[in-house]
Amino acid sequence: MVAAVAMIICAGLLMRSGSGEPATAKPPQTPALASNSPQPEAAVDLAPGQLNAIKIEPVGTYLFPLEREAVGNIAFVDDLSVQVFPPYQGKLIKTFVDLGDEVQQGQPLYTVDSPDLIQAESALIGAAATLELTSKELARARDLYGTNGVSQRETEQAASDQQTAEGALKAARDAVRVFGKTEAEIQQIVDTRKIDPALVVRSPLTGEVTAYNAPPGLLVQPGTGPAPFSVADTSVKWMLGNVTESDSPLFKVGQAVEARVMAYPGRVFRGKVAKIYATVDANSHRVTIRSEIADPKHELRPGMLATFVIRVQDPIESAAIPMNGVVREGDGTMTAWVTPDHRHFLQRIVKVGLQRDGQYQVLDGLRRGELVVADGAVFLSSMLHASPSD
Repeated sequence: MVAAVAMIICAGLLMRSGSGEPATAKPPQTPALASNSPQPEAAVDLAPGQLNAIKIEPVGTYLFPLEREAVGNIAFVDDLSVQVFPPYQGKLIKTFVDLGDEVQQGQPLYTVDSPDLIQAESALIGAAATLELTSKELARARDLYGTNGVSQRETEQAASDQQTAEGALKAARDAVRVFGKTEAEIQQIVDTRKIDPALVVRSPLTGEVTAYNAPPGLLVQPGTGPAPFSVADTSVKWMLGNVTESDSPLFKVGQAVEARVMAYPGRVFRGKVAKIYATVDANSHRVTIRSEIADPKHELRPGMLATFVIRVQDPIESAAIPMNGVVREGDGTMTAWVTPDHRHFLQRIVKVGLQRDGQYQVLDGLRRGELVVADGAVFLSSMLHASPSD
């Protein structure tokens, strides 16, 4: 009787396997194994109608760049940012630009009523008058020389006085020129005998006005902050980033940098590493790296938080599998599914490394050209772990 029942069960199983019913999952057997024995592979069989849920392709290769990511902030380039002080003390009279304006080198920024300038211009007017007087005296002495009792000594004295006056005028013109006055402005002062008290302070470089502290009437002095204006060349920005101490030997001056900021999602700002600081922060054990980022449209603002990627070595070619073909199991291991015939699938533990553009670098567990599930690996893993009643 028992033999007859066993024969009936076997016949039923054979009939079921040939009927095309889907998805038989075969979890790995767990017999007593030696500690160094290979882990058995789980398997899943799919019916033809279930193959639409997955995508199969051979293990390929991909170029994985060796990069490091970190966080930093945007700053002005100190070498291209200037606080514009007046050369002499004075009271601010008028401003010509405002915060955020673009300025050219030599463009007037503000004027100062400077007592030093007034004194220099007064000396200029006096020197011009003295030269005019001595020139007339010399001309008169030459006209009268030898006729009406003007001696040679008096004529020579008049010539000496005229030459002295010429030198004094030249020195006075140079003194006024120090204040930024042009030759045309100096000549106008000489011709009109009128003092121009406005000391014009000009931009030392082409850039953008980045700071403004210039209310009219403010007493400004050289080197005493805050400066009335600050001007910076904003076509290039600094990005100051902090990298871990352990990664610091990987970075070199000249390496390419890709920076991203929250204000412009999807945008990449490119530059190069310009300086690696010599000290390590004792608290965070991080090293500061300074990169120069091109910003021709002046979109980046100082203080912006930036994430950046630096390519530290040349890319390496390695076996790769799409990320959708890898499943992280509950114990933390990474698995993929291999198939020899597009129907029978074996689960295999893999070791992955770098990630790039939806690809995992395969370090161990798969061979190039081997057929794997490139999309839908989670579907197979779910079937494997589903209860028989499902």
